[in-house]
Amino acid sequence: MKPGSVIVDVAVDQGGCVETIKATTHDNPTYVVDGVVHYGVANMPGAVPRTSTFALVNQTLPYAMRLAKDGINALKADPALALGLNTMGGTLTCPAVGEAFNLDSVTPEEALAKA
Repeated sequence: MKPGSVIVDVAVDQGGCVETIKATTHDNPTYVVDGVVHYGVANMPGAVPRTSTFALVNQTLPYAMRLAKDGINALKADPALALGLNTMGGTLTCPAVGEAFNLDSVTPEEALAKA
């Protein structure tokens, strides 16, 4: 990145998305590496809990409503929604978790094809 650029890592409290990121605080929120300003305040939404709750609900409620209305068919109809499936019928459906923990897994599509 060019000097003067800014990185804001909203996932810093989940391991971060940038090699040079580290968790910071509201008291000391930024630091500079190679001329790039880094902002890594953990749980940024916690600074504005009411607003962030409304934002989260506005984005997630349509998915919850679709799942409530269509059940498993919602996952079958929407590959993006199916990516949120982690287990089904006792089977792990998140290959990345399977790899991390040396567990057998299938893709969400494979599990949904059997349902």
